Amino acid sequence: MNKKLNSILLIDDNPADNLYHKMIIEGEEVTDSVKIAEDGVEAIDYLKSTFDGKYPQPDLVFLDINMPRMNGWEFLEEYSRLNASQKGRSLLMMLSTSNTIEDKRKSEQYDFILGYGSKPLTVTMLWEIIKESFPDHI
Repeated sequence: MNKKLNSILLIDDNPADNLYHKMIIEGEEVTDSVKIAEDGVEAIDYLKSTFDGKYPQPDLVFLDINMPRMNGWEFLEEYSRLNASQKGRSLLMMLSTSNTIEDKRKSEQYDFILGYGSKPLTVTMLWEIIKESFPDHI
């Protein structure tokens, strides 16, 4: 890999899924930083936070739909209201157990959504995303 991703953010309320997905990502050494938010509120707060005056701006975000407090759809509405410096060039991938046509179609309404995948994240899925969306990182 030429260059690692800045960071990857996992937004999911399931600790087992987060652990598994983090292991997949870290095992492939595509980034040195995997952050976890357990719902949309925590994720929005993280994206609005600063460290040394800079927003985190993860390169890639994996987003679940069904979560407490703020679900994936509500997160997308809040995310779309963030300013450009808070979003950076983040790309989002829906990653859910929901396989309904309605959810897939709804995700297509957002131009910053890469696609819609079914859990769990696989090594193949991760590399397909990187090859398609981050070709200078392979």
